[in-house]
Amino acid sequence: MNQDYLDPKYAEGMPKMADSAFALDFLLSIKTGIRYYAVALTETASPELRNALYQQMDDAIELHGEASELMLNKGWLYPNDVEKQIELDLKSADMALSIAEMELFPNDTDRRGTFATPNK
Repeated sequence: MNQDYLDPKYAEGMPKMADSAFALDFLLSIKTGIRYYAVALTETASPELRNALYQQMDDAIELHGEASELMLNKGWLYPNDVEKQIELDLKSADMALSIAEMELFPNDTDRRGTFATPNK
C-alpha cells in the first residue's frame, strides 16, 4: 500500500471496500436486533406488546434477507462457499493491517509556517 494516502489517485477502490464494510456492519446489527426481539418476546406478558415485537422481528428478518441478498449480488458475502469467504476475509484483514501500519500522524506536529501570518 502506498504511504501517500493524501493523493486521491491512491484511493481507487476505497469506496467499494468501505461499502462492503458498512454493509457487513449493518447485517451484523440486524442480526443483533433479531436476537434482542426474540429475547424480548420470551419476557413479555402483554399480548399487544408481544404482537408488536413479533411484527418488528419479522420485519427485521425480512431486512436481513434483503441485506444478505445485496451482499451476495455484490460479491461481498459467500455463505455457501467457505473457501471464497475465507479468501475474502483474509484480504480484508490484510487491508486493515496495511491501513494500521500507515503513518497517519507525523512525528513533527509543529504548525509554524503552515498558515499565513501577518508581519509584525
